[in-house]
Amino acid sequence: MRLSELSERSGIATATIKYYLREGLLPPGERVSATQAEYGESHLRRLRLVRALLQVGRLPVATAREVLGHVDDESLGLTIRLGAALWELPHGPEPDEEAPETAAARAEVDALLDRLGWAHAREIGELSPVHRSLVAGLATLARLGYPYESAYLEEHARLMHQVAVQDLDLMETHPTTSQQMEMAVASAVLYEPLLMSLHRLAQAEESARRYGY
Repeated sequence: MRLSELSERSGIATATIKYYLREGLLPPGERVSATQAEYGESHLRRLRLVRALLQVGRLPVATAREVLGHVDDESLGLTIRLGAALWELPHGPEPDEEAPETAAARAEVDALLDRLGWAHAREIGELSPVHRSLVAGLATLARLGYPYESAYLEEHARLMHQVAVQDLDLMETHPTTSQQMEMAVASAVLYEPLLMSLHRLAQAEESARRYGY
């Protein structure tokens, strides 16, 4: 399809598509003349992902470019490729190394990963912004006087592992590695808010069942 058709089918103005092309967010089309190029279904998929990153995820263009670079890096194994892309997404605060609660929170996270048998997460450890965010979150709970039970945390982790299994099962329904990567990144941006909403709805439902209205 030509640029005008790509614009019509995607609902994105041609000027915006040209901007995405200049910024490296959208791969160039196949040249058919000195002034024209043709685009395919892969460009439509990429435009959907770009909109998710910029409009929903509110990523800066430079960060979105980094995410997409990892999505397209076929030199990496799938786990590293996916991890690198997701690490570029926004995460929670970094641990406060001056806070006395941080060391205990870090030990709690490492012990949790050992109990779960999550060897990859344990090996990556502090290199992962997700690991660091979890440490910071637990330290904040302790600092503000909201203690957590290790068993409670572990049970939630096991439930989230079931969600992760469903996530990757859905990802694998897509035929190519590139499409799988795009789906995984889009899901991280678009589906995680849905999970939070479902969690809160479930809490409200359980509260009504236990205590009435």
